[in-house]
Amino acid sequence: MSRAPAVQRELRLDRPLDLDAILQPLRSGRDPSWRRIPGGWAKATRTPAGVGVEILAIDRAAGVLRQSAWGDGADWLAQRLPALVGLGDDDSGFEPPAQLQRAWREHRGWRVPATGLVLETLVPVILAQKVTGKEAADGYRRLLLALGEPVGFGPWPDLLAPPEPRRWATVPSWQWHRAGVGPERSRAVVVAAGRAEAIERLCRRPSTDAQRSLRSLPGIGVWTAAEVAQRVFGDADAISVGDYHVCRDVVYALTGERDGTDEELLELVAPYAPHRFRIQRLVELGRLGQPRRGPRFAGRDYRNI
Repeated sequence: MSRAPAVQRELRLDRPLDLDAILQPLRSGRDPSWRRIPGGWAKATRTPAGVGVEILAIDRAAGVLRQSAWGDGADWLAQRLPALVGLGDDDSGFEPPAQLQRAWREHRGWRVPATGLVLETLVPVILAQKVTGKEAADGYRRLLLALGEPVGFGPWPDLLAPPEPRRWATVPSWQWHRAGVGPERSRAVVVAAGRAEAIERLCRRPSTDAQRSLRSLPGIGVWTAAEVAQRVFGDADAISVGDYHVCRDVVYALTGERDGTDEELLELVAPYAPHRFRIQRLVELGRLGQPRRGPRFAGRDYRNI
């Protein structure tokens, strides 16, 4: 396939757009389906139309976001572009609390993305259940290096597209173990992959309904469904209840009290519905969370057990 892009698109920006802040939650550590490039990012994606690669970069002088796309999924990626960078994200009516006003001013280019691809996000989110972020990212990277498909086209033919659902559904137990993924998480991925067609259709439904359907699957609870909704459905209200750090960080940022609980979190953010996730993300972007005490937990390597 030619290195010339199959599709090129430009979006004129009428306000700042922080591409890094928008895309950062979509990447799982050193994810081999992503690549940092000068001024932007390259990404290999398995779309409903097939594998595609896109390059996203902002021309600040011209005030435009430029996309180049290759592969069978190029047209699909081009059509998705406005949703991916949150151009449909409506923050009208949101007035952050005083503690977050500075973060809101400094990060006005951040928006809530909507990838429109459930399984691509659901797998790394499941792998992040009850482990450290590093453990989750390392496990996902090992799996993609073993199972991913080199795209074979575009400027970086070695970029890896995530596996097809049937490949996720047939990963042997020894390969999960080698990646450091225990049976509860691997089982949840296998079940979700086996129902991939149905869960991809959730993008057509309201986020609350879609999250309810996700929670009907074994191994997927409130936290996992919310993390998916933040990335896939563009849900600005889907706060991460059940996260070890989110409750502590938001409570600390808004009250100065340490070791906050989910109950305190929900009480504090209730007045900001339907923008509760904005509160969570502003705390993250502004680095306003509870200071850590003691050494970081390094996690446990299950591969040699």
